[in-house]
Amino acid sequence: MLDKALGDLTGFRVLDLGCGSGEYVAELLARGAEVTAIDVSEPMVELVQQRFGARDDLHCYGQDISLGLPQERDDHYDLVLSSLMVHYIADQHALFAECARGLKPGARLLFSTHSPVADAELSPSGNYYAREAICDTWHTVGEPVEVVFYRRSLSEQIGALTDNGFVITALEEGTATERLRQRNAEVYKRLTTQPNFLFVMARSRS
Repeated sequence: MLDKALGDLTGFRVLDLGCGSGEYVAELLARGAEVTAIDVSEPMVELVQQRFGARDDLHCYGQDISLGLPQERDDHYDLVLSSLMVHYIADQHALFAECARGLKPGARLLFSTHSPVADAELSPSGNYYAREAICDTWHTVGEPVEVVFYRRSLSEQIGALTDNGFVITALEEGTATERLRQRNAEVYKRLTTQPNFLFVMARSRS
């Protein structure tokens, strides 16, 4: 959904939250956007800077997004994009409040996250409606790093959006492509028979 929802971004200001190694940065730039990319990991920020070099249409810096977006202006962005990052934030209400502040009226928020159905199986308490911290391991840059993500109910996730004035315009659980089936039949079967991810598009208050 993230790829097909982007469209032509010529002249758009886009904020990429949790940019990682810059996979979406490359796509956003190719579509004509002016990109601000943020990640909590300084090695990831350095990787993006090395990958794309100095250019006028890209600004990348390190920031713990759970502490807000203090460097970002109000009503500035046409699109906020976040791929598989928001589940690392304990207080999503505060996160989406910052997204709403940074977006122009009527602009878009597009993000993916873990499926609450899939994450419910990891619940230490067995209470689907409880927000719970789950330990995860990243194998990205250098040594493996243990991180914590938060599982929560779908109603909590949606409430964090609507409480901040967002109107949800699309919600999908993802579809695997034929290309993936050809590359990895086992993963393709898992993604087409079990819930894994949630993809959400919303518009800010006009």
